[in-house]
Amino acid sequence: MFMHFLAAALYAGLAMHSWRGTAPVQASSGLPAWERALLLAALAVHGATLSHELFADGGMRFGFSLSLSMMMWLAIALYWIESFSTRMEGLQMLGLPVAAVCVLLPALLPGQPLRVSTDSLTFRIHFLIAMLAYSLFTLAALHALLMATAEKRLHKGHLSPLLSRLPALMTMEALLFRLINVGFLLLTLTVVSGVFFSEKLFGKALSFDHKTVFGLLSWLIFAALLVGRRLRGWRGQLALRWTLAGFVALMLAYVGSRFVIEVILGRAA
Repeated sequence: MFMHFLAAALYAGLAMHSWRGTAPVQASSGLPAWERALLLAALAVHGATLSHELFADGGMRFGFSLSLSMMMWLAIALYWIESFSTRMEGLQMLGLPVAAVCVLLPALLPGQPLRVSTDSLTFRIHFLIAMLAYSLFTLAALHALLMATAEKRLHKGHLSPLLSRLPALMTMEALLFRLINVGFLLLTLTVVSGVFFSEKLFGKALSFDHKTVFGLLSWLIFAALLVGRRLRGWRGQLALRWTLAGFVALMLAYVGSRFVIEVILGRAA
């Protein structure tokens, strides 16, 4: 529990510092060295808790809380890496408070042992690609929420000091679609590997349950968004709504179903 609280405290402290900042950030600047170092420390502690929770009791455990914790760890790690080349400070305002909550969840709601062969290379590749896809779309959703808020405030002629620290909307939109493009590629690989290797991965042929349906629905939404962007020039609020709709469908595909099973129904599945 101590490690969970330590990671949460580091995330929360950095989030508070981000929210208290009021001075606009220069285009050429990035995260201060001390802030980058503290964020890396938070990621290291968070990663240690994940390793302990995932591989407890000699096997592999997973579930609603662990999936959220791992998604946010990967999302913040991707944010940390991307911040070296792109201004992404604004994502701290949403991402770090969410990470502070998610790192505590596995301590309160431990996952269930997986009923598949976790030693299989096919499973590990599928699992890693899926979690990377979820994490990229988590970043994209947080990014879309920030863009929607900034655009709404800008149209009203009032941009708060916090939002004034964000890059220009055109820059944010370009970054959003970079995240979506890479995330869509990984989601496609996840769907394809799940379809073709279902029996090897999970010991049974592919079944069209709620997880499969919502996963395919999410893939179709993001595919439509990218096609609309290329052929019709979709952008602004329309693109943001499609991004958030795809993210919600993706969350319902696994995280939502596991929440219902483990938390509401109180059983393993």
